Amino acid sequence: MDIPVYLFAGFLDGGKTTFINGILQDGFARDGRTLLICCEEGAEEYDPKALRNVTVVTVEEEDDMTPAFLKQLEKKHRPKQILIEFNGMWSLQKLYQDTLPDNWVLYQIMTMVEASTFDVYAKNLGQLMMEKITNADMIVFNRCDEALRTSLRQRNLKMVNRRANIYLENLDGTSEDYADDTVCPFDLEQDVIEIPDDDFGVWYVDVMEHPERYVGKAIRAKTVVCHLPKYPDNVILGRFAMTCCVEDITFLGLVSTGDSFAAFENRAWADVTGVIRLESHKAYEGEDGPVLHVTAVSPTDKPKQEVLTF
Repeated sequence: MDIPVYLFAGFLDGGKTTFINGILQDGFARDGRTLLICCEEGAEEYDPKALRNVTVVTVEEEDDMTPAFLKQLEKKHRPKQILIEFNGMWSLQKLYQDTLPDNWVLYQIMTMVEASTFDVYAKNLGQLMMEKITNADMIVFNRCDEALRTSLRQRNLKMVNRRANIYLENLDGTSEDYADDTVCPFDLEQDVIEIPDDDFGVWYVDVMEHPERYVGKAIRAKTVVCHLPKYPDNVILGRFAMTCCVEDITFLGLVSTGDSFAAFENRAWADVTGVIRLESHKAYEGEDGPVLHVTAVSPTDKPKQEVLTF
């Protein structure tokens, strides 16, 4: 049976234990046995009041984290879910490739960073620091003041990890989204902005929320061609995406124009290059929206992951 694993990455004093305490206090482990593997002990301790269904196992040496040892823990404690507070000096790649048993499914990687130490770790432990940024599904920068928020946004970490949700936690305990009008997940200085297959959904959300960024910009992407009778003068180019489960699959489509699509059947795959313009179209209910003026198109194979996930 597959067991979901939630991994908490980051260096000492980054806020991993505090975050784990928070989700446990909110009832994360209320409905099932939870195994919490602690690979790094800092000043903060787990809240004993939140550990009712939680078994804590401490691992002090990286070499002790073997598939056989983890399977022993599974057999002994029979967890429904597993939390791992990972040691910041250990390799994530080794954990993925060599350590986790096959039925331990990595559901989410959450990276906690002490904002004031990020530059130091990035400069002195570059690979160890950046693997925790590039592989994360969620990143939280803790204890941010205004100068740190500005500095982090100027780095534009969204271009390093487009899919992660990134948050800045302020000194007063409030938090804000890292992405704002100054942060774009793609390099807009390229002659042609290449949209990787896995990142089409990220780009689609960004172009819909901030179309002004892309006006006059050339983009290239692998898309599905849709011919819709209600838009006879246009094609809709996009990708199918699953936001939660199979029942939630939807089409992320962009109004497009060009003379080269007559030979493409509905739902054919195409490698498309075009320029974004802001135009009024009935698909946007009379408002101005992004329209892709196609300059080049050719048939292509479907990507390895046909349906996008968020």
